[in-house]
Amino acid sequence: MKNDIIALNKTFENEKIRTIWNKDEEKYYISVVDIVKVLIDCDYQQARNNWKVIKFRLKKEGNETVTNCNQLKLLSQDGKYRLTDVVDIEGMFRVIESIPSKKAEPIKLWLAHLGKERID
Repeated sequence: MKNDIIALNKTFENEKIRTIWNKDEEKYYISVVDIVKVLIDCDYQQARNNWKVIKFRLKKEGNETVTNCNQLKLLSQDGKYRLTDVVDIEGMFRVIESIPSKKAEPIKLWLAHLGKERID
């Protein structure tokens, strides 16, 4: 990993959310699949499949969030580093808006706290 990128694991309601802190850009990048998993309350494979469907739909609609989605190597469940779709906090808010979920508001508050954590 580059010196300007720090891999972190954050927790939301006992669920691990893989995050990256980019020192140069001074922003977090968050695993989209991890957030989808929390929002729809499913296992990891279902979350990956749902993200593929959501991503396709968003691309079709011309949503810029998918265009701005990056891939970074994050530690996966099997212990290997794999390319994973990540977005910054702002992009994650847009992803959350596209997924109906009762956990949308709590996760938005968690993301806001995550951003505030770095400011403080």
